[in-house]
Amino acid sequence: MPVSEAEQQGRRGALIEASVAYDGDSVCIAEARAFTRDFLTRVQAVAGLPVSTRVMGTVPLVVSELVTNAVKYAGGPCLLSLEVERGSVRATVWDSDPTLPVARAADAGRVGQHGLEIVMALCHAFEVRREPVGKRITAVVALADTPDIDLSPSAS
Repeated sequence: MPVSEAEQQGRRGALIEASVAYDGDSVCIAEARAFTRDFLTRVQAVAGLPVSTRVMGTVPLVVSELVTNAVKYAGGPCLLSLEVERGSVRATVWDSDPTLPVARAADAGRVGQHGLEIVMALCHAFEVRREPVGKRITAVVALADTPDIDLSPSAS
């Protein structure tokens, strides 16, 4: 269940950033996916930026994996921030556990624990950073299927 939510609007009233805090129970995983889909829908409708069908499926999956890890390993509150910048959506999840995740070696026989591998395969940028309290994981996905095109609101 979200405990707080904030949105900011950029030039011309276009939504470019949204964030929500969760208490860390397992229900927040589905809520984070829905929050992400709603955000991407508003990016299209309000900001007029194209969001491909692939991205409408990819970004909620990435967010789901990141929030799942926060719930599973941190066991406490987490914060999800979504931001559109230069034609990409940046999804950042903060949690209170300082342990940095490590992608495991590929193993087709392993059941489960493939989330970080999936996230890294779907994103064009990925960063894990330890914070004074916990850690912050950021994944970046291009909004359109042509990531070489600058789709930012300031582009002409």
